[in-house]
Amino acid sequence: MSSAQSAFSASYAEARGKFLQAAADAGLAVEAKPHPLPGLEGEPLAMDVARDGHPSASKLLIVSSACHGVEGYCGSGVQVDALRDAGARARAAEAGVAVLYIHALNPYGFSHFRRTTHENIDLNRNFHDFSSPLPRNADYPELHPLLVPPEWPPSAQNLQALQAYVAKHGEKAYQAAISRGQYEFADGLFYGGKAPSWSNQAVREVLRTHGRRAGRIAWIDIHTGLGPSGLGERIYAGRDDRAAIERAQAWWGGAGRTPVTSFYDGSSTSAFLTGLMFTSAYDECPQAEYTGMALEYGTVPVMETFQALRAEQWLNRHPDAPAALAAQIRKANFDAFYTDTDAWREQILAQAREAMAQAIEGLAV
Repeated sequence: MSSAQSAFSASYAEARGKFLQAAADAGLAVEAKPHPLPGLEGEPLAMDVARDGHPSASKLLIVSSACHGVEGYCGSGVQVDALRDAGARARAAEAGVAVLYIHALNPYGFSHFRRTTHENIDLNRNFHDFSSPLPRNADYPELHPLLVPPEWPPSAQNLQALQAYVAKHGEKAYQAAISRGQYEFADGLFYGGKAPSWSNQAVREVLRTHGRRAGRIAWIDIHTGLGPSGLGERIYAGRDDRAAIERAQAWWGGAGRTPVTSFYDGSSTSAFLTGLMFTSAYDECPQAEYTGMALEYGTVPVMETFQALRAEQWLNRHPDAPAALAAQIRKANFDAFYTDTDAWREQILAQAREAMAQAIEGLAV
């Protein structure tokens, strides 16, 4: 097994075991927030938190994985690799930066090869003030009955109808209509929920515990599924604030580097989204200067990703599906968000190590 491969895993239980072992080897305590449901193989689930640095450090870097469960197969590997890197950990300590690892924000989706939580919620569309009216995605209702048909594989007529929509509106509009988030169809794709999910509440507790003594906070949230294979797009994850955007660009972009993109100006592969997790940093740590990004690694073409998500959502509606078909659908979803090659893993780790080092340098200034 290559050194790059050894940090990654093929199951949630394996990934959790490697994270716990890496934290223990680094001499770090782990706080587990147990999930109320079991994993796909009956294993216990938890959001695990390890802090590397002084409890009252004024500078804090957060590195999180599995906001979208199945994407945790990439993000967990990044975290395990970082915990094993004694040199990088020493440099963070010298800079006075504590590093907070939040492993498996959405452990249920991680284990079950789902992007969503056990509530069928897209966690990164779930951070709203639910006492106020929720945004409406006016384009989604037309697509909803087509996206998850009664049978899988879908019929020729179903595929033709979706192809006609893409031909009429374009692939970007199709992507935006689906991925923007919607709050009307609880059994649909990219559903944002009607109340805070378990993961939403748990991560807020973590931020209150670990973030309220920090004057400066950076957050790198690891994602996969958009963009060219192996490329880690650095997507600004914060309010539409000029000073914060310029700070993120100075840390992670700049001369000779991949620029930091943003959906505010249309430069990102991501559509404009609502209910994003980064808003919790402002809510729970209002005293801190906040700088965040989503590190979004490419895997397969986006239309393949959407096809895998359609199948997985169909499976969620049909838990009695034949075992062979269920396994095939889960494997396709895994492949849509994780590329099982050493070359891809090495690209992921090199870019993650650089991004973390840049964040530590930026916080230390």
